[in-house]
Amino acid sequence: MTNTISTRLAVIGSGPAGYTAAIYAARAGLNPIIIQGIQPGGQLTITTDVENYPGFRDVIQGPWLMEEMQAQAEHVGTKVIWDHITSIDLTRRPFRLTGDGGDTYFADALVIATGAQAKYLGLPSEEHLKGRGVSACATCDGFFYRGKKVAVIGGGNTAVEEALYMTNHSHDVTLIHRRDSLRAEKILQDRLFANPAIKVVWDSEVVEFVAGGQPEALIGLDLRNRVTGEVSRLEVDGGFVAIGHSPATELFQGHLDLDSDGYIKVEPGTTRTSVPGVFACGDVMDKIYRQAVTAAGTGCMAALDAEKYLAAMEFEALAAE
Repeated sequence: MTNTISTRLAVIGSGPAGYTAAIYAARAGLNPIIIQGIQPGGQLTITTDVENYPGFRDVIQGPWLMEEMQAQAEHVGTKVIWDHITSIDLTRRPFRLTGDGGDTYFADALVIATGAQAKYLGLPSEEHLKGRGVSACATCDGFFYRGKKVAVIGGGNTAVEEALYMTNHSHDVTLIHRRDSLRAEKILQDRLFANPAIKVVWDSEVVEFVAGGQPEALIGLDLRNRVTGEVSRLEVDGGFVAIGHSPATELFQGHLDLDSDGYIKVEPGTTRTSVPGVFACGDVMDKIYRQAVTAAGTGCMAALDAEKYLAAMEFEALAAE
């Protein structure tokens, strides 16, 4: 048996952005629902140590932080629903959302917080060592590699920026790129080549993330030269995969304006999308910062924007009577 649920505000996605939006919306009396999606809690549920979220002196665990956010959202009046939205209709009001099991949701306003996923190389050894030397976020995890040897994999802006960032923690940074030239902007390349702490390995790809030690962790990378075919080992303590992110926006293609990378476009300084009453926050619209704290900040913005929108709609309806 399927259900039909009507709400003033629906939030799709349950990472820091989604939960923060729900918390602010609930405190504003909007009685929001949050539809968690296929990965409740978002990327932080697969992140172990979190050391840069404000308010905690000690290292905290990503899953614990998301559990606390969910508990706070529920405490202030959010209804949390485990479902995955498979289709939407933004052409009429209220907006219509359909869940994986057939449940239908009608919402006067919508906040999209579906996030983005880091791209990985897809090697079994990479998956095995995630969180134990392999990461896709130097800004998040670089602090744990102070004074250690690290490698950054990629050749675009993100890879060069992450390599430069890692020189704040390490004097031995290697950038590994599968081609003989970088795709990054020239100003970033100039900074990279001028930095004595960074070496570049050209025409090479990672074929194995090498584990060792007790407890087991990353100890090296096996690299294959794409020109000669030769395989060599680079000893490192940390490997950062920086080959881009994929925003979870497939559901919104053809419904909202997206940029060339697939991120939802918003009006500068707001979370307003191309459809009035629909707001986007977190990594689904932010391809620059991609941090839990910035996602939470835009979640707050989305709730405030939605509250203002709903108040204006109510005022117009009363004026029309």
